[in-house]
Amino acid sequence: MPNLLDETSGLMAFVRAVEAGSFTAAARDLSTTPSGVSKSVARLEKKIGTRLFLRSTRALTLTQDGQAFLERVAPLLRELDASDETIRPQATPSGRLRISMPGELAPLLLPRLFGTFAKDYPDIQLDLGLTDRFVNLVREDYDVVLRAGAPMQEDLIVRRLVDLPMAIVASPALLEVTRRSVEDLPDLPFARYTMNGAVQPVRLADGTTFIPRGRVDCDTGLALIHAALSGLGAAYLLRCLVVDELRAGTLVDLAPEIALPKLPLSLLHAYGRTVPARVRLFGDYIAGEARALANL
Repeated sequence: MPNLLDETSGLMAFVRAVEAGSFTAAARDLSTTPSGVSKSVARLEKKIGTRLFLRSTRALTLTQDGQAFLERVAPLLRELDASDETIRPQATPSGRLRISMPGELAPLLLPRLFGTFAKDYPDIQLDLGLTDRFVNLVREDYDVVLRAGAPMQEDLIVRRLVDLPMAIVASPALLEVTRRSVEDLPDLPFARYTMNGAVQPVRLADGTTFIPRGRVDCDTGLALIHAALSGLGAAYLLRCLVVDELRAGTLVDLAPEIALPKLPLSLLHAYGRTVPARVRLFGDYIAGEARALANL
């Protein structure tokens, strides 16, 4: 087994090239030249005896070995980069904090994130990505990911924040009555939630599931809400997303007496036990905000 302790420059060049997408972009980040990055990666490949990239004139593509190596090495480099904070815990939190969160939760979380957290820690640079897909935290260079549902990446630190209530809602114009039994639900038209092209089932607390029928498929909660408001179908989604519509009566809860499972909201990172102060502070902040969402 090769000793990689003297290959720090090659490891950093490899990880940064993946995150930045090219040797040229990695060179800018590392204050060196594209040739220097390429040579460092080539030296690393020779050391470990395998090819990490498939190179072309347009893009870098990880080999299967390269992907496995990245998922092992990148968290170690992150932890090494953050290790100096253990000996200077009183330092003002600073640096880039790259966050991924579901776009549907952004309207509920961003006002206080920008209005409170950002003002309390002016030396932290916020880099925010809004998406409902499950990002690859390591490969896409996120410090922390906020996700609803079961985490899909292994070897990550998962902090479960809260369990959020679900609801089945629809426009009053869609139905003549606003309450339905369990037996009625599969017969209702739905605006269906899709993930990676697959329609997601509706789940009940007793373990019952069914694939809803309907003619509108959406891959975001915001689209589901608009489809439901337009009378195109019922929507199965987080209750906190439709609190205002329920209060206004533009949407109604179709099954308030039917028990629905709650959806876990978790914070994920790849720093191991040495968590940078900026990540730890964000986790504590967002935990409080998540508890507020559960009570809406």
